[in-house]
Amino acid sequence: MSNAVKTASRPARGTDIADRASIWAMTLFVAALLIIFLLLPLLGILMRSLETPDGLGLGNFIATFSTMRFWELVGDSILVSLTSTAIVVVVAYGYAYALQRAIIPGKWFLRIVILVPLFAPSLVQAQGLILLLGRNGILNRYLGFDLDIYGFWGVAIANALYAFPYAFLILSAALAVADARIYESAEALGAGPLRIFRDVTLPATRYGLAATLFIVFMLAITDFGNPMVIGGDFNVLATEVYNQVIGQAQFGLGAVIGVALLVPAMFAKLIEKRMTARQHALVTEQSRPLTPKPSARRDLFFSLYAYVVAGLVVSVVGIVVFASFVHLWPYNMSFTLRHYRFDVQNGTDPLWNSVFVAFATAIVGIIVTGLGAIVVHKFKTALTGPLSFLAILPAAVPGIVLGLGYILVFNSPANPLNFLYGTFALIVILEVYYNHAHAFLISSTSLKQIGATFDEASTTLGGTSMTTLRKVTLPLIWPTLLGVGVFYFMRSMVSLSAVIFLVTPSTQLASVSVLQLSDRGAINQAAAFSVCIMGIVVLCLIVVRVLMRLAGVKNVNLIR
Repeated sequence: MSNAVKTASRPARGTDIADRASIWAMTLFVAALLIIFLLLPLLGILMRSLETPDGLGLGNFIATFSTMRFWELVGDSILVSLTSTAIVVVVAYGYAYALQRAIIPGKWFLRIVILVPLFAPSLVQAQGLILLLGRNGILNRYLGFDLDIYGFWGVAIANALYAFPYAFLILSAALAVADARIYESAEALGAGPLRIFRDVTLPATRYGLAATLFIVFMLAITDFGNPMVIGGDFNVLATEVYNQVIGQAQFGLGAVIGVALLVPAMFAKLIEKRMTARQHALVTEQSRPLTPKPSARRDLFFSLYAYVVAGLVVSVVGIVVFASFVHLWPYNMSFTLRHYRFDVQNGTDPLWNSVFVAFATAIVGIIVTGLGAIVVHKFKTALTGPLSFLAILPAAVPGIVLGLGYILVFNSPANPLNFLYGTFALIVILEVYYNHAHAFLISSTSLKQIGATFDEASTTLGGTSMTTLRKVTLPLIWPTLLGVGVFYFMRSMVSLSAVIFLVTPSTQLASVSVLQLSDRGAINQAAAFSVCIMGIVVLCLIVVRVLMRLAGVKNVNLIR
């Protein structure tokens, strides 16, 4: 009897061999995809940057680094990014503090409003600032101001608005966790609000603060849309890559600047990763959650602060919505819907193309990142370490750099995958791997929350790894995978820098159309495209949220 039980409790030898073969097949499949669609494009940029008429060498680097213009671009990029970072961190910390540590009305509204920039291409912030503060903006034209938003400060403020939601999400999470006992002890010792903030709150959130600093800096220095629209004569490294490749067909010099842009982005990501790795638990099983106590002066101050900040964000995005409904900005401000007929080149095709690409990216992204996370965290093999590194590498790669790598690699006739160039398929693959790191971490977090007892119970009952995956793991993580799909859909709809080099007249996307219309001065049509993009993203979130509620799933965060 006991022998029968033992035999039933483990797979037969042939089944075990088939199970191991399946594990290695999945592992090698994930590895091949990461190498072909992530590592090779990055190596392609490096190799192109070393190509000279005399063979491989440092000629392109020497030619680029010896010019004053390059170092001006580096200095301007770092300075404007540091300025955006300083603005965002200070303002977002106050906003997150207001929502987590004060009692203010309408918190749900304030949380939703501040995330609106996530639903639009990054250049929408630049559009809004131009409509408000540009030469024909409302403040200059109708209120008699003489403001010039183009250039350094326009880029700094636009990038700050673009990065603000990311900073808020990180800082809000950091401030949401606190032990009430520590604050009560500080009050008992006679510490006032400012002393408690300095000695308790700030130290407790230092890792979240550090992560915010480096993530915002990375977003700012790699952003492409805002500098293109509002930069004027002020150029940064990201726009210079575009100018070299598209404007002058200098792929070698573009690759050199792309490599240069990788350095600060990777440095910021490495520092952020090291800082967050050192974070320790702030609450234990003995902790008591901190609940804000009423304080008239504090609550009034932070209520005003939060609504002013939210009002600024709403005004920048709202003016874009308003501009889409007027005849001709700023000369004829009467109401019209004619811009939503999209009487421009390609009509509504770019919009529907974007929806198609976003849906395809969501489906492919769920499969690829879900499979990758399972391979890394459930199937321990000799490739686990390298695959884990490659999976999160895109977090440090600017979109315009990865897009350039795809041109250099997949536009080569010698590449067997050259047939992908100029198709939606390659754009979908690019979107999957450009956003791979964040989606992979979401999936990994969900897998880590599944206790080992589930796997052990399945094995005890004679289940193979594939059986456990099919009957245990996937049913438990499917809500998270759906959240990954929504993340991919959102990111693909608003993506610009990653796809700017890959679009063709037949694969034109809405976000690229917004940039091109803005560049031609077609403000109203560009605004209409932007509003449609935001509307589609919001509609997707609402539909998925309703479906998940109907399915009984309530605790999955769709906005990350």
